[in-house]
Amino acid sequence: MTRTLFTPIRLRDLEIRNRLWVPPMCQYSALGLDGRATSWHLMHYGALARGGAGAIIVEATGVVPEGRISPTDLGLWDDAQRDALVPIVELAHAQGAAIGIQLAHAGRKASTHPEWGTDGSGSLRADEGGWQTVGPSAIPFPGLGAPVALDADGIDQVVEAFAAAARRAVEAGMDLVEIHAAHGYLLHEFLSPLSNQRTDEYGGSLENRARLLLRVVDAARAVIPAGMPLLVRLSATEWVDGGFDLEETGQMGRWLGEHGVDLLDISTGGNITPAPIPVGPGYQTPAATSVRAASGLPVGAVGMIDEPFQAEQILATGLADVVLVGRALLRDANLPLHAARALRVDDPYIPAQYRRAHR
Repeated sequence: MTRTLFTPIRLRDLEIRNRLWVPPMCQYSALGLDGRATSWHLMHYGALARGGAGAIIVEATGVVPEGRISPTDLGLWDDAQRDALVPIVELAHAQGAAIGIQLAHAGRKASTHPEWGTDGSGSLRADEGGWQTVGPSAIPFPGLGAPVALDADGIDQVVEAFAAAARRAVEAGMDLVEIHAAHGYLLHEFLSPLSNQRTDEYGGSLENRARLLLRVVDAARAVIPAGMPLLVRLSATEWVDGGFDLEETGQMGRWLGEHGVDLLDISTGGNITPAPIPVGPGYQTPAATSVRAASGLPVGAVGMIDEPFQAEQILATGLADVVLVGRALLRDANLPLHAARALRVDDPYIPAQYRRAHR
């Protein structure tokens, strides 16, 4: 039986075997504090590939040391980090999955305690290995230290760092690159009038607030192959009045398409707290649908998409082009195989070594 969830999708020269993808999910497991992937990452991403995911997007990876959310984040600012990713890419490919990486700068939300492994919370002190954060304006995220506003040279350095990391992603064998402009991190901070109160060419109008992201996209597009897809993750709404909203995201999507972006990975929130976010099954899918209509670009929907028939309904009715399933895949790396069985799809992804368990 044919199901949209298990129909391949093509972006530029890349054909991806299905539309159930792994979103970026921080593991906080670069325990050498050097930004390098470890055996944990090899096991984690290999299991997701073997479990039948169409594409895997490796977790938010800092383009500079100070761009990490925590000291245990992955990085891609040097060649040793690139080389540590190569076995992961090769393992994913051996299992038939496409693999990409999300390039990120955490901005004012950097230098924090990781999600696990310490007893602390909030910003790291200098004696704990913390560092000075940066942002569009010297406005702190609630509960975190105040950032320093980037000057023109600092902005140029951010653009150059994204380009260098994108080049290393290509050298590592990645199939796609995603730019992280969501969840209250640096590029999203520039997009939002609530965190960006600049009065220069990077603040004020949407055109100005979008300038840094478009520069980053142009820089990345210039160093990756013409046939390689480029994605951007956006927070389509901040769920509060006066923030970056669906209308601005739609316009942003049109501009991104003109600058060579191939798919928008649509999330919400993360820059303002507290915010009245109506969390529930598929709660962010309407935002993806809205951006799809406004931008004309393919979109990924993410957020509490846990069930096979729910995912199929989102795709079959044209609400999105792919679904990115996070926590459900952490609970069960074989979710795509189970989804194929539930949807009565003949699944070609089961490894020959495991087929006896599926007869």
